[in-house]
Amino acid sequence: MTNPQDPQDVPDSQNMPGASAAPAGGGPVAPPLGCPAHAGAALLYGPEYLRNPTESYQRMRKEHGQVAPVLLESDVPAWLVLGYREVRQVITDVQTFGRDSRRWNRWDEVPSDWSLLPWVAHSPMMHFTEGDEHRRRSAAVSDALSAVDPFELRAHCERFADWLIDKFAGRGTADLVLDYVYSVPALAMGQMFGLPEERLEYMAEALTVSLLSTEDAMAAQRRAAGVVEELVRAKRESPGPDITSRFIQNSPDLTDEQLVGDLMVMMAAGMPATSYWIGNTVRLMLTDSRFAVTLAGGRRSIGEAMNEVLWADSPLQNVIGRFATRDTTLGGQRIRAGDLLVLGLAAANADPLLWPDSTAGFAGNNAHVAFTGGDYGCPTGAPELGKIISETAIEVLLDRIPDLTLAVAPEELEWADSLWYRCLVSFPVTFTPAPAAGQAASDGS
Repeated sequence: MTNPQDPQDVPDSQNMPGASAAPAGGGPVAPPLGCPAHAGAALLYGPEYLRNPTESYQRMRKEHGQVAPVLLESDVPAWLVLGYREVRQVITDVQTFGRDSRRWNRWDEVPSDWSLLPWVAHSPMMHFTEGDEHRRRSAAVSDALSAVDPFELRAHCERFADWLIDKFAGRGTADLVLDYVYSVPALAMGQMFGLPEERLEYMAEALTVSLLSTEDAMAAQRRAAGVVEELVRAKRESPGPDITSRFIQNSPDLTDEQLVGDLMVMMAAGMPATSYWIGNTVRLMLTDSRFAVTLAGGRRSIGEAMNEVLWADSPLQNVIGRFATRDTTLGGQRIRAGDLLVLGLAAANADPLLWPDSTAGFAGNNAHVAFTGGDYGCPTGAPELGKIISETAIEVLLDRIPDLTLAVAPEELEWADSLWYRCLVSFPVTFTPAPAAGQAASDGS
């Protein structure tokens, strides 16, 4: 009897992600009867979805329930898990919903230049492994992260934040995306992982583009992998007090390719997600009167705003995903072996069955799935490190520039085209020009 979790049971043509050519003539192939596309599947891409994903999730839930048929870019069929309980079920039932993407029964419909390939096509990365191998590699990641000193990290972030703010404080205007919210996490991650300073901007840009819905996504991931390959070679020769060196030392059985893959997962989970957590929180605080006291110099509500963002405007919106190991049902839908399930984290956090009282606040409630969960959730310690970086960046920004004001109407803000993340393309602000940190200190002496 074959193991229903063994991806090698899939025919060879489906074991090679991206290997199958697009249909002759480039037109879409009519999906077989019974597949999600025949049940009024909604688009999980395009301007309507991008403009207001929350409305899209609500409409899907109304039409299909807690699990909805969707079409990903290039009209590739999948299931979007919208319900909070259903997301919890999928992330905890690893016997029915596996992580190895070679199981997917739609590889023959995926274009070779599909923008989602970088993080869906099977590779030596840890998040495609299962069973004992995954637990072993995940434990090594958590162990490497646990050695980061949170007090030292906060001190580094304060220094990075002040240095960046000094660059634009005197202007009275800034684009926080370009000038700040990307840079603080990039500098912090660079310090933690031992990345050379001259490669930080390049690495942050490459990781970010790899998660956008653009034709450059795959090439961007390769650029990022090249930086990590250089880093692994350098740390093998000259280890240091950084995550990369500790991870190499703790994983003697991994090949360089596997080390690069796992470090890529750590960095991709850290740099973009932390940046967007900062940006979405500051946006909330500039557009919601409940947080006005913080902009006046108080810090009490920063943590509340950060937690609300994880519930209501989660930086990580969707995760691809899980692949059914056998025929099953979920949320009233018939799921076939090999079907792809997209975890709708933002939709699950807004599940009306979870929040029957729409006026209820989120204060003190940390039961969100913004960091996924289960065996494939964020490694132990990662959310705490992200919180330190984000909280410090926001605190320093609002301390230094308390009259920060959005320079455009909130509805004019432009959002990045990404299935994975909810993030701004630009974040223009105005404020009273302020002196550099060093100058302010000397003037007050």
